[in-house]
Amino acid sequence: MSSTTTVFQPLQADDPLAVAGYRLAARIGSGGMGRVYLSHTPGGRPVALKVVRPELADDPDFRRRFRREVRAARRVRGAYTAELVDADTEGAPPWLATLYVPGPSLTQAVARRGPLPAPALLHLAAGIAEALQAVHAAGLVHRDLKPSNVLLAADGPRVIDFGISVAADLTSHTATGSAVGTPHFMAPEQATAGQVTAATDVFALGQTLAFAALGEPLYGDGVAPVVLYRIVHESPDLSRLPDPLRPLLARCLEPDPERRPTPAQIVDWCRSRRGGEPATASGPALWREIAGPGTAVPGPAAVPHAPPTAAATRSLRSAPPRPARRPLTVPATAAALALALTLAGLTWYATDRFGQGAPATGAPAASGATHSPRAATGPTRSSHAAAQSPATGGPRTAAGSPRPSRPASRPTPLTAPSGTVELSPVWLDQSTSLSLRDPMLLPDRTGDIRLDCSDDADCALTSDSAVFVQLFNGKKATRDTCRHLLGGATGPAYRTWSLAAAGEGAHLCVRDAAGRVGALALQVKQTTFREAAFLQLGLTVWPETP
Repeated sequence: MSSTTTVFQPLQADDPLAVAGYRLAARIGSGGMGRVYLSHTPGGRPVALKVVRPELADDPDFRRRFRREVRAARRVRGAYTAELVDADTEGAPPWLATLYVPGPSLTQAVARRGPLPAPALLHLAAGIAEALQAVHAAGLVHRDLKPSNVLLAADGPRVIDFGISVAADLTSHTATGSAVGTPHFMAPEQATAGQVTAATDVFALGQTLAFAALGEPLYGDGVAPVVLYRIVHESPDLSRLPDPLRPLLARCLEPDPERRPTPAQIVDWCRSRRGGEPATASGPALWREIAGPGTAVPGPAAVPHAPPTAAATRSLRSAPPRPARRPLTVPATAAALALALTLAGLTWYATDRFGQGAPATGAPAASGATHSPRAATGPTRSSHAAAQSPATGGPRTAAGSPRPSRPASRPTPLTAPSGTVELSPVWLDQSTSLSLRDPMLLPDRTGDIRLDCSDDADCALTSDSAVFVQLFNGKKATRDTCRHLLGGATGPAYRTWSLAAAGEGAHLCVRDAAGRVGALALQVKQTTFREAAFLQLGLTVWPETP
């Protein structure tokens, strides 16, 4: 952590030079909510400025949650939290700025030096618990406390991302009954989509401390479904933990939330083990060794001497300056929209007319699966020609605008010799649908899988009988993984799945009423213009278990 380049990266071509007057000095990283940049207040104090991803910024439900969480986060004041100093929930895109904490995350510190000694663990436990007191006092539940959300400053830990970054997850998961958080650090009630309370954060605190003491997750590594099963159904092995910490973690990791200690009780417990001495009694030198050498923080980005409309000079890279962008006028915006829709239509027409689609990008595949000739050449969408407009005789979008006509032909058989079906690319819009049985591509809305972008809801996959579960953290869909995840997906809550947090490359498992299991790999997503929304997918359907 002594090298600046290991923490800060130069701005890239797609990074802005400034956000709402904050000039950006470097890129710090990215996460589920968006990108994080280093900037500075007018007085020169460094801040971490988080810019929301465009697909979330376009989601009305996310905007509402983001406004609420920012209002609550402004009330959080604690010695062990990273204070929110500024935000714009109505910006394009929305953003927020917190005080920058110069220090590694707990994950990085453990990777560098190994498990922490017992005195440092007591200091860490008391600091995180005190941070949770401040978060809970503001009416927030962190929901995603984990080692990467604990930064180790020279004077103690800092808890970040309380209640804000998870607004993105809540947008797409709360309504469906899915779990929110990082699987390896979830509480049992999170893993089973139960009620989340302040006690949920205490369970995560116990897991975070165990990670710091062991150098690995308490419930082991592995795919999320396996780890979540252990959290819900198995008791952790606490024998490997240091003796001074074992009684505290045993209480924090109680399956029953009512039996867990409060953050205030944890602070008192740690104080009693230190004989009432302050947290620094664990030794300033020891804690500085845990946090590692200080990292040089780049200074404020240089203000260009040219007028505001001239190109800005980047301080961290030698790329040529970019010309300033001028606001689009209303006619220009309309023209851009018309051009985008025209190009989308031409691309769609070319795909259908010549039987050539974009190659699959991460289409799921089962081990040993055999591709059918249909999958090898890419399916055409000629069967959609049946969806004709009475006035023009051509197919129409959900908004009523005609699309170029396509030749009508009956699709070839879709079942591969192994029983596994793989199709890519598959197009889905608001006038068509998909099914996990033959025929899989339907020209109307009678299939099991439909795209819905109605005005009063997010763009979502919907079904009357099929259920959906999304894989996160870049996980790929396999038959065994999907069967496991879908085993507990029952009821209407799983029949509508918001696409707000499903970016390109995401995988979703799906099971229809007959028990057939498949997966959707999201290759292209266009939901900004709701009336012309569409998805390009890779579709895999696995054979039924005998």
